[in-house]
Amino acid sequence: MISSLSGTVRQKDLNTLVVDVGGVGYKVLVSTDTALEATPSSPIFLWTHMVVRENAIELFGFLDRESLETFELLITISGIGPRTALNILNVASTAMLRQAVASEDTSYLTRVSGIGKKNAEKIVLELKDKLKGAKGDISLSSAHAKAEGDALEALVSLGYSERDARDALKKVPKDVVSASERVKAALKLLSTSRD
Repeated sequence: MISSLSGTVRQKDLNTLVVDVGGVGYKVLVSTDTALEATPSSPIFLWTHMVVRENAIELFGFLDRESLETFELLITISGIGPRTALNILNVASTAMLRQAVASEDTSYLTRVSGIGKKNAEKIVLELKDKLKGAKGDISLSSAHAKAEGDALEALVSLGYSERDARDALKKVPKDVVSASERVKAALKLLSTSRD
């Protein structure tokens, strides 16, 4: 098993990196955030999870151990494969996913990560004990998860695609907590990206 890679970024796309380790290029599937942080010709260290199938071997890479562990927990749920788990982490940060599970907020999972209601309920049910949020922050976390979901819904109702709305909300600073303030900040980001 390949559990980590340390090398140089040779190429990057939206969700893949080619990491050169001692002259061998490893293709690694990553989240968009990881791809954006990676710079061609720069060194990188990734925690990895290797998936071996009959017709393919795939490497999934993460910048931090917590993201890898969350990914590995997600793929233990029946019906959630590695690519789906990566897609969930692509749109819902590890912290927000933990908060949604801790507060049993399936609506956040369905609205923000784009998965169905049944899978959202399954994630909450199966990960409730495994993903422990900070005990004192659960009510705050629940409020933040609800604000994030409400902000996404508002942006979509204003005519933005779900993907653009999610991307903009991910760039809004975490200290902006109310849904209306998050919408305002996201609208500023969306208007500058259209110019």
